[in-house]
Amino acid sequence: MGWSRFRSADGRHDHVSFDEVGLPGFQFIQDPIEYENRTHHTNMDVYERIQAADLKQMAVIVASFAYMTANADQLLPRKPLPKH
Repeated sequence: MGWSRFRSADGRHDHVSFDEVGLPGFQFIQDPIEYENRTHHTNMDVYERIQAADLKQMAVIVASFAYMTANADQLLPRKPLPKH
């Protein structure tokens, strides 16, 4: 499907808050051609800029992952909680 594993350099994305409380957190990254431009997460980041093919591909990947995870024989592994 054209995807691979990726870990961000700073690790501070939406999934991190789940990891911090011991729940599996996931980050699905697509080809960044239209992602890290000057309009991303600004008032110019509008519906008309959606890449339909990318959105469809991501919907299939996330739905497949959710289905396979929900039907797995075992829970996903958890990271250890940080020591406070």
